[in-house]
Amino acid sequence: MDSELSLTVLLNNPLLLPELRAIAQKVYNNERITFDEGVILYEKGELAYLGTLANYIREKRHGDKTYFNRNFHIEPTNLCVYDCKFCSYSRLIKERSQGWEYTMEEMLDIVKKYDGEPVTEVHIVGGVLPQYDVPFYSELFTRIKQHRPELHVKALTPVEYHYIFKKAKIDYATGMSLMKDAGLESMPGGGAEIFHPEIREQIAKDKCTADQWLQIHEEWHKLGMRSNATMLYGHIEQYWHRVDHMDRLRQLQDKTGGFQTFIPLKFRNQDNQMSNVPESTVVEDLRNYAIARIYLDNFDHIKAYWAMISRNTAQLSLNFGVDDIDGTLDDTTKIYSMAGAEEQNPGMSTKQLVELIKQVGRHPIERDTLYHVVTDYNDFEFADEPKPQFYKLPVIN
Repeated sequence: MDSELSLTVLLNNPLLLPELRAIAQKVYNNERITFDEGVILYEKGELAYLGTLANYIREKRHGDKTYFNRNFHIEPTNLCVYDCKFCSYSRLIKERSQGWEYTMEEMLDIVKKYDGEPVTEVHIVGGVLPQYDVPFYSELFTRIKQHRPELHVKALTPVEYHYIFKKAKIDYATGMSLMKDAGLESMPGGGAEIFHPEIREQIAKDKCTADQWLQIHEEWHKLGMRSNATMLYGHIEQYWHRVDHMDRLRQLQDKTGGFQTFIPLKFRNQDNQMSNVPESTVVEDLRNYAIARIYLDNFDHIKAYWAMISRNTAQLSLNFGVDDIDGTLDDTTKIYSMAGAEEQNPGMSTKQLVELIKQVGRHPIERDTLYHVVTDYNDFEFADEPKPQFYKLPVIN
């Protein structure tokens, strides 16, 4: 059954609650749902209902197209001046023996390691340390672009930028302009966590506030540049906190149009200060993807990380509003594996990823960072692969 017919059948179901019917009618009419309706979706929307609405929106926008990209990841350090309760990845400066701190040359060596490989993006994100400042990152971005001009530099979250701009005593607008001039081409979406202060102060009280996070993205968008956004869900927040988070993103997107992709990030409880908090179920994960697709009507893309939620759940998510599962990867990206992700030693070749998408009747498209088509794999015939080539997946994107 196609998505429009499924929605029509849903609307004609006499047992559907009136408030859910009203929301479904809005979706059919391409009308925006309200904050309160977003909360109703979380409180009363069953999985099949939410999937019907989200898949209708997904297929109206993208048909069966499902995107992935090929990139690699540089994590400058896992040491950090901040102490986020949910983080299994970083170590405080006092725990230096458990961490790493790459030099400029070591980071450039990682870039050079991928010379000749068909990657389109380098994704740079990690902990916050004093030596990684405005001059350091400016030089790093410039040298990467000098070495490989066609490689897209996607780097650092507002958490890092807020810190380095404050240290340099420059405002956000000046700082982001400097980064663009140095070679930065887009921003990942990490550091957003949950915006509402009553949750943010409990799990990430030291880092930039919601307003600062949003302001840095706004300044970047004013320069005509693109970025992504995330939400860390499934811990101590309530449903309305999630809607509040998405509503702030929706408002900024109305203003700037600079966001490309929204990525819900599942809280994982291994080896962090919130290990007592149970993780969300697969059903809740799928419901959350679907509600994000319904609520964020001005975002083009919803992304799921297959390595974080498992290959099978990623396949399921493609029927719940998701149109991007990010990419092939190797096992050196540690932000999620250290938190207990489903794939502890993940690796998937392009052929495997294409097959994973095709198995659920979707159309695999390799994209670049800005969603230009690199290769359409719908009718692509793979030559025998002597050995799969793995590429790193950006994990806080």
